[in-house]
Amino acid sequence: MTTEATLPSTSASPTARQVWTRSRGIALALVLLLAAAVAIAVIRSDARHGELDPRSADPNGSRAVAELLADRGVDTRVVTTLDEAAAAAGPDTTLLVAVPDLLTPRQQSRLHSAFAGSGGRTVLVAAGSASVERLAPGVTADPATSLDSTLSPDCGLPAARRAGTADTGGVRYTTTHLDADQCYPSQRLATLLRIPDTSEDGDTVVLGAPDILLNDRLDEQGNASLALQLLGSRPHLVWYLPTLADDSPLEEDERGFFDLLPPGWLWGTLQLFFAAALAALWRARRLGPLVPEKLPVAIRASETVEGRARLYRKANARDRAAAALRSTTRTRLAPLVGVTVAQAHTPEALLPALSAHLHGDAQSLHTLLFGPPPGDDAALIALADRLDALEREVRRP
Repeated sequence: MTTEATLPSTSASPTARQVWTRSRGIALALVLLLAAAVAIAVIRSDARHGELDPRSADPNGSRAVAELLADRGVDTRVVTTLDEAAAAAGPDTTLLVAVPDLLTPRQQSRLHSAFAGSGGRTVLVAAGSASVERLAPGVTADPATSLDSTLSPDCGLPAARRAGTADTGGVRYTTTHLDADQCYPSQRLATLLRIPDTSEDGDTVVLGAPDILLNDRLDEQGNASLALQLLGSRPHLVWYLPTLADDSPLEEDERGFFDLLPPGWLWGTLQLFFAAALAALWRARRLGPLVPEKLPVAIRASETVEGRARLYRKANARDRAAAALRSTTRTRLAPLVGVTVAQAHTPEALLPALSAHLHGDAQSLHTLLFGPPPGDDAALIALADRLDALEREVRRP
């Protein structure tokens, strides 16, 4: 049994080292982009730590207003679950919802049902269109926010008139309630609404910005006065800090993984996907016919033959080497004995013509030109010598 020779590879596929050299720039850019995204996320996470938390003394915390309320006899209790917030409903309680947009639609509806008609006050801080329409029916958030932070009351609400100018500029609202107090307008849209409860003494206050509650803004304008009047009308203040970890057993429409991701991250992921696709199209090999290229240096034929012979020897491909020698010899002998090149590899056409030219034994010629492969290297060398001798004899005048 003979072994097939392993032909030398003519593939132009790049090696692993070449792939790394070409793609390391893109890989470095992706690593830097990922590191920047993680750094921004960490910075933003640290910046939001304790925001609007009445226990936090950070600049974005609200401990100062909680201390002032305590001096006026108002106790502040922080809750982080919907069950605790709903259970606190009552005529002597003010509920402040710090981030209403974190609540799911079902949570928003449940919270509104718990406080509607309870006689208490609900304060919604910077509620967007995702939450204000359920927590305060009849109120709509305008997509454009206020360009000015400090605004004048321009309404008849006593608390606003006593406080004067305040930093309420943020989300702007419109309402269908004719008896609502629309204060601190920005381009004729209110940034503070007070909507009375028609059945009880309760009301809902929608505040366009959290600035009047922050530690570092409380002493500016009339922020402290407005905050104390809005949150100090009842002896009890329940400060609701919604969290994504609120897993109330009554919650049926829990958010999925993609609902918990900010929209910016999804858009950024889509951009990265298109960037990766474009990079792949740019760097990928194009399909098409092979195009010969000029060699950078001239290689002598003898070196090519020697290199091919070394490959045959390394693979023990004596059969392939013998077949190549016999085929080349037959091709050169055919025109000398009057046989076409197409018939050179057919024993029935080549051997009779060759025997007539040499007056030799056709059987020995058949073994020499079409016989089995040699069994060892010595036999292969002997075959090459005999083929050379045959060709010299045919060429002899």
